Order: sequence, then C-alpha cells, then structure tokens
Amino acid sequence: MTATHDVKAHILGFPRIGAQRELKFATEKFWRGEVTEAELVNVGQTLRRRHWAWQAEAGLDFVAVGDFAWYDQILSATALLGCLPARFGFDAKRLTLAQYFELGRGNTAQPAQEMTKYFDTNYHYMVPELSSETTFDGGVEWFFHEIEDAQTQGHSVKAVLPGPLTFLWLAKSKQHGYNKLDLLPKLLARYTRILEKLAAKGVSHIQLDEPILGLELPSEWIAAFAPTYQVLAGKGPKVLLASYFDSVETHAQLLADLPVAGVHLDLIRALEQLPAFIAIWPKNKVLSLGVVDGRNIWAADLNKVLASLQKAHSSLGQYLWIAPSCSLLHTPVDLAQEVLLDAELKSWLAFAKQKLAEISVLKRALNGVNVAEELALNAAVQANRRTSTRIHNPAVAARLAQLPSNADQRVSPFTVRQAAQRARFNLPLLPTTTIGSFPQTSEIRAARAAFKQGKLSTVDYDAAMKAEIALVVNKQVELGIDVPVHGEAERNDMVEYFGEQLAGFAFTQLGWVQSYGSRCVKPPVLFGDVSRPAPMTVAWSSYAQSLTTKPMKGMLTGPVTILQWSFVRDDQARSLTCQQIALAIRDEVVDLENAGIGIIQIDEPAFREGLPLKQSQWAAYLAWAGESFRISASGVANDTQIHTHMCYSEFNDILPEIAAMDADVITIETSRSDMELLEAFGEFKYPNEIGPGVYDIHSPRVPKIEEMLRLIAKALDVVPADRLWINPDCGLKTRAWPETEAALVNMLAATQTARTALQEGKTLVVAAKQATAPAHTTGCACH
Repeated sequence: MTATHDVKAHILGFPRIGAQRELKFATEKFWRGEVTEAELVNVGQTLRRRHWAWQAEAGLDFVAVGDFAWYDQILSATALLGCLPARFGFDAKRLTLAQYFELGRGNTAQPAQEMTKYFDTNYHYMVPELSSETTFDGGVEWFFHEIEDAQTQGHSVKAVLPGPLTFLWLAKSKQHGYNKLDLLPKLLARYTRILEKLAAKGVSHIQLDEPILGLELPSEWIAAFAPTYQVLAGKGPKVLLASYFDSVETHAQLLADLPVAGVHLDLIRALEQLPAFIAIWPKNKVLSLGVVDGRNIWAADLNKVLASLQKAHSSLGQYLWIAPSCSLLHTPVDLAQEVLLDAELKSWLAFAKQKLAEISVLKRALNGVNVAEELALNAAVQANRRTSTRIHNPAVAARLAQLPSNADQRVSPFTVRQAAQRARFNLPLLPTTTIGSFPQTSEIRAARAAFKQGKLSTVDYDAAMKAEIALVVNKQVELGIDVPVHGEAERNDMVEYFGEQLAGFAFTQLGWVQSYGSRCVKPPVLFGDVSRPAPMTVAWSSYAQSLTTKPMKGMLTGPVTILQWSFVRDDQARSLTCQQIALAIRDEVVDLENAGIGIIQIDEPAFREGLPLKQSQWAAYLAWAGESFRISASGVANDTQIHTHMCYSEFNDILPEIAAMDADVITIETSRSDMELLEAFGEFKYPNEIGPGVYDIHSPRVPKIEEMLRLIAKALDVVPADRLWINPDCGLKTRAWPETEAALVNMLAATQTARTALQEGKTLVVAAKQATAPAHTTGCACH
C-alpha cells in the first residue's frame, strides 16, 4: 500500500482495441450481425478488466476509467452528455449500441458525423454537431457502469473525460454568427451533474482533458478557463486538468491559480516548460508530469528521466505525480507478443504495457525503493542503441550533403507542364480517376497472409495479385474511368508496404494502434537512416499499364506521410529523416517514369497533420515538409503529371504552402463538408488542377447521381471546368465491391451529365437542383 507522502503514478488512458485487436473483430462481427450486442458488451468488459488489472499490477495508484470507447471517446462523451445530432432522431437516454455506431458510420438516411484528426495525431474523432438549440440533458449511462465495474474489481478509480472547453472547441456548428461558448453554461450544468454522480459513487479523482491549452487560443477561450473550473470546483471528485501535445508554459500562472486539485504537463513534447511551473507552483496542488512518451514506442531513458525529476521531486514531494505524456491510446498494446523482432531492436522498444512498467520503476525509484538492477539494465539498452552501427548509413548522409540546391524544383513552371501533359494524355473535360486503392477482399488478404507464412510460392502469389490487378483494371475500363489505377491489391497498408522495402525500417506482428472506429493501423518502426535498395512498385504498375491504352496512374505514399504514420526515431531531427525518405521516393518516381508511367500520385494525407499545435511554429515545419515533397516529385520531365492526395483537413490557413508543393493535380476530401473545403481553394485562386471528392468512401451508403451532380455543380462554381477532376474522397480499400461499383457508376453518370451540360452551355446548377445536400461533416483513413 502506497503511503500518502509518496509520489503517485497513473496513466491518462490505455489502448482499448486489445492486444489481439479483440474489440475490432467483435465490433465488426456485430456490424455484420454475427454476434449479439450482449456478446460485444462482454468483449468490451473483458478488455477493460484486463487493462485495469495490468495498471494495478504495475503499482499505479489509480486505474483510468472512461478512456474506453466503442468507436471514439469524443463520440462517447457526446452520448453521455446527451447532445446527439438532431438529424438522426435518436433518444440519447435510450441510445442503443447499433444507433451509436450509426452516428459514427452513417445509415441509409443520414451520413455519418464528421470525422477529423485529433490535434496532430493520426487518431480520428467524431466531431460533435452543435447549434444554439443544443441541450445537454444527459444520455447513456455506460460511463457510470464502467466506474461501478472497476470498483467491483477492487480498483481505486480515476475517471477520465474530455474537458468541457476542449469538447466545445472540437465541436462544429454551421450556424452562422453563433458562438459555441454561448453553450458553456448549459454544458457546465451537465458536467456538474456528472461530477456529483461520481462523488456519490465514491470516485476520488477525475481527469478532465484540456489539450486545447497547447494551442494559441483566442483570448475569449483562455478567459473561459477560470470561470469554468470555478463552477466545477467542489462539485465532486478532485479534478486533475490534463494538458498534452505541447507546452502550456504561457498559461502557467492561470493553471496555478485554477481551483483544481492538480494539473498534468507533457514533458516529452515540452520539457522546457517545467522550470516555469516549479517556480510558481502552489505547495498543496498536484503537478503530474508526463515523462514517458505516450505517442512513440522507444524505451524511456529512465536514468535521464530521474535526473530531470530531481528538482521537481524536491520541490513538490507528495504532490508530484508521474505519468506518460498523454493517453497510451497512440501506442500498441504489448511488446511481449512480438516474437519475430530481433532481440536488439526489441530491447529498444516499449509498448503500452511496458510503459506501465517504466512508470512503475520511476515511481519506486522516487519513493526510495532500490531499483538499481532495473536502472542498470535500462542504461545498457540506451547505450547499445546510441552506438549501434545499424542506425547510421554514411552513404545516405553523403547523398543529402551533395543534393543540388534546385533538387526540389520541377524543370518548368506549371503552365508549361500543363500544356505538355495535355498534349500527351488528351484527357476529356472533367477527367475521372480514383484515389488509388480498390476493395481488399478476403481472397486478397488470404493470399497475402499465405505468402507471408510461406504457404504460397512467389510465383503463385504474383499470379494471384496479377489476377486481382487485371480485374480492377478491366472494371475501370468498362466503367469508363479516364485515368485508372492498379488497385493496390499487393499492399497491406499505404505506409507499411513501402517501409517493408526501405532500409531503416522494421515491422511488428501485432503493433496495432487505432486510427478510427474499428480501423487499426500497424505503423512501421523507423529506426535508422532511410534508403531504397530496389524499385518497389514499378513491376505492378507496368503490368497494369500493359492491360490498357489509358494512362495508368502510379501510386506512392509521400515522405511526410510515411514519416507521420511511422514510429519515428527520436535521435535526430524529423526534418532530416523526412529528407531521407524523400530521396527514396524520388528514386521510385524516376523509375516509374522510365518505365512509361506518365501519371504518378504521391499521397500526402498527413501533410497538415504534422503542423505544430502553435501557429507561430508552423513556418519551419511547412518549409521542410514542402521541400521534402518537392524533392520526391521533381526528378521528372514536364509531361509527367504529378498528383497528390490530401484528405480530411482544414486547408484554409496553409493554402500558400500547399500551392508551393507544386503538384500538377491535387485531390482532396470535400463530400462530407458539402464542398465547403473547396471554397478556400477558390478564394485563394489555387493555380493548378484539383479533384474535389464527390462522394464519401467511409460510409457504406451509395450516393445518388443527383447528390454527386450537385457537388460537381458546387465545384464548378469555384474551379474552372478545364482544371477540375472528378473522383471519390479517398481510397476504396475499405469498401466492398457491390457498393464500390454502384458508387462509381453513379459518379461517372454524374460526370457525363455535367460534361454534356457544359458542352451545351447549360447551367449545371439547374440540372442538380433537386439533389439533397449531405450533412456537413469531415475525417481520414487513406490506409
């Protein structure tokens, strides 16, 4: 039992998917009608209990409850608060799990809620839809049931919820002239009732996440913190306000003065903020320090962490808590089940369960327990990683040093390139294409798994993949798509596939993290200098091109996205690592061109995701990120057309930098936002060609021709017809063939109607007049 004067340890949240992705598979079975709601609920309870037990076994002082969600924690908070989108017609207090999932996935009558990135992570949350009529009258009781279950297991509970101001900030309203902060009093009344109910259940602490403090907030939002937490003061459990993802040093005095029991700081992202807090921190208020990386998988240097904590420990004593920097949601579950990683590399890593052990060692060391053996072992691992010869490749450094100053510039400006490309490809008005991937059927996945397990020969695997490619190409030709793709049957994931063929990367078997809903990704481990030993996609694209006279589009993932969606080495600047990746992709682009592939797409859906939270720090990131993309794209002739794809981001504030990437064609997500995102491109007068998505691939519904025609009409109001492409929002990998074909048939019919109207000089708006506008919503899953 921990004495009251000891340093306490906790976590901000734990991955919910399960070490074997149990939640994902059970949820998808529920969607298919293969398991009952009761069976799904049992899987969730089993996982929560397992994760609570791990936290308790590691000696943490609390288990986190409320970090679990069936689809997304912000969606779950929406259901708890009772502010469901009115358009669904659901009763929040009687919400079923099936209805909850419809909010996240859509149904035949309503598109899903908007989905977008959670700050600068690759996790996607469901955006609450608010208006002046929104009420917070309460909803489902799932949160309280989980609290009770943890207590029955004998755990000391720390409840976890999004903070009220962050919840409002993350929400959206299309109601013009309406200030979301006007809803704060009603929202706080609901939070007060939640806190009172928790207190009645004997919960001692609640963590309210307010990561918006890491942003450069408008003054009215900063001013709202003091009155907000004054309202919540004393209403129930002790409040720990959690900030993360960036420094909150500018708010140090505000946080010191707030009537909360404690504040959490992310020292992985901003160690430099600690002295400012130590200097002013009240003697009777908890300061929780995030000293283990909650977003990456490198083992912590425990001796270095302890040294950084000495002054804080001396100053704070029992009011020092230690934790990971943020929720462990962003890390895989358990390194112990990785049996194929080599021992040296594995020793450098720590997944979520291992991070519990790291926190345990730190807590015991600070509390005077002898952990010399564990610290010595950790020190040896850190020394081994620093000196390992497998990390540094002198040839890669030499190539970067010798890079010409114009390596990131195309031969000619866009207008010259555009003329050359039009002469070469002779595409029709409003050319059609897709974003790259086609349905990954069970047969494709089975063949890939059998090949990796050695049950399928290389010859047989290649034959199977070529058959799938031929199927995809033939379907596109039959449909009438102008620029087909090969469909990416051979690819497991848009980043992992490339990482497997690049030097400097390693791969886990079960290192899955949640991206959105039931969608999980397995990021590569980028541990060393990056280079491309051999061509990666040329053979597949060349085969696809041999099947049609139409121009085949080669598909690559861009350097920024590979960087963002990997677990990246932390021993050198990210900008340098990104340049290394850019040179590897450049080699592939040049080889594709030499093989006769004249249209090449370099996807960068994570470009905006990499922005620092503070806008004042954007310029430096945008400079090296844009340069890296241009390095990857600029080794080709004028008549080779470079595409890029970005999805589910607000582009308004970085349009000059997007234009400076100088892609010949950019495709973007716009259907969920009802083309709203495109308006900024029009106002900016984006100079190159653009393909705004005309239907949402994340929903199983098949949009009507009229819906897509209406969106095309809206696009033509913004983009000249001779620079407009027609395409879906994103890749079709996650969709089934019947809905994919049906949606593409409708897209091409809408395109032909639009072409006819333009050729006949008719106003397309009239042709699309009867279409129904989709609900305003945005989110990404290019994987």
